[in-house]
Amino acid sequence: MSDKFDVIVIGAGPGGYVCAIRCAQLGMKVACVEKRETLGGTCLNVGCIPSKALLSASEKYEDAKKHFKGIGIEVSPKLDLGQMMSFKDSVVEANTKGIEFLFKKNKVTHLKGAGEIAGAGKVKVGDTTYETKSIVIATGSDVVSLPGIEIDEKQIVSSTGALALSEVPKSMAVIGGGVIGLELGTVYRRLGAEVTVIEFMDNILPGMDGEVRKEAQKILKRQGIKFKLASKVTKAVATKQNVALKIEDAQGGNSDSLVADIVLMAVGRKPYTDGLGLEKAGVALDERGRVKTDAGFKSSVDGIYAIGDVIAGPMLAHKAEDEGVILAEILAGQSGHIDYNMIPGVVYTWPEIAAVGKTEEQLKEEGIAYTSGKFPFMANGRARAMGMTDGFVKILADAKTDRVLGAHMIGPNVGELISEIVTVMEFEGSAEDIARTCHAHPTLSEVVKEAALAVHKRPIHS
Repeated sequence: MSDKFDVIVIGAGPGGYVCAIRCAQLGMKVACVEKRETLGGTCLNVGCIPSKALLSASEKYEDAKKHFKGIGIEVSPKLDLGQMMSFKDSVVEANTKGIEFLFKKNKVTHLKGAGEIAGAGKVKVGDTTYETKSIVIATGSDVVSLPGIEIDEKQIVSSTGALALSEVPKSMAVIGGGVIGLELGTVYRRLGAEVTVIEFMDNILPGMDGEVRKEAQKILKRQGIKFKLASKVTKAVATKQNVALKIEDAQGGNSDSLVADIVLMAVGRKPYTDGLGLEKAGVALDERGRVKTDAGFKSSVDGIYAIGDVIAGPMLAHKAEDEGVILAEILAGQSGHIDYNMIPGVVYTWPEIAAVGKTEEQLKEEGIAYTSGKFPFMANGRARAMGMTDGFVKILADAKTDRVLGAHMIGPNVGELISEIVTVMEFEGSAEDIARTCHAHPTLSEVVKEAALAVHKRPIHS
């Protein structure tokens, strides 16, 4: 046996590295196991961070190409995809090295290699077995494909391959109209590709508020993205030149075809549990392959816990981070709790899309009486000054108590604006609380205030 630890975390993604750091802050001796060469997991290496770097860069390129002239700036931009990818890589490197620094600062031991549970309180990494009081599984998730369609990361790519294309394809088919598909589809549409999104459901962004989904599709279509909804891909044949897709109605009726240079598979993700030795250790999984846990993140085996994408709940980095902190505090003997209704979600297209809490559809299904207030960015002075007037903010409140039950936004910088709603909901605040709070002028945040006023049918500027 080698070193003994209080906690060994398997996986150094947002959930794992945050859990490890918080455990160390609370006085525990901690190790974090990671099989990648760099820390940060999918999010920092091939997910959230690099995709946002490309979204930001491509947005600036499109602004210079299409929008600058309208505000009095004459330029003729030229795309250098190689430099754009280098910029993306530099952002990733800075973030992953930042975690290395935080591990050293907090005295977290970094164990390089794949971790395997080797019995009660034992984790094997390579040829070495380490002892620990508690094991935290934070191995995240992996890409999912469709039956019979193999991802080769050259012509049929996952998000990982799409983040590293050597040239902009003339055409791209995106299978899946969720967050990943729309974000990366937006990147390549801005850079010049003809993008078609194929979605099994009859609308994009499944699970989000219906009004927001319709508005998002309308805006993205206006920007140039094509949509094939209520459709499924049944076959993909790659040649040296392109990929031929066979498409059918979602119900298996009429058939269609589409040829694209690149196909992006974005139909979802699955929990990553390969090689962990969970079955041998007796760790129970649910029907979707996720680790079963109780409210304190404990698995079916004493001393083994799990957080993040590998357990139930939304597959979001910030959800995993919160779970990591709460679990660390539970292991230190403190109390901890997470309300999954308060986890915001953001889509980084432009305009951005953000949501928290219940949708109107959910409230109706649950029989909850509510009131709704909506306010458009078109009526906001700052949005007009920015030339970014698409979208709206909608706030849903309990009809009796006025407590905020949810908020759904599409518009400029709503990924930042949603935080105000989350804070109010955490304190069980009301729409009136938001409406009575002074918001600086002129700011985009005034749209949130006006939407809260609209809950009571008294917005000022509409």
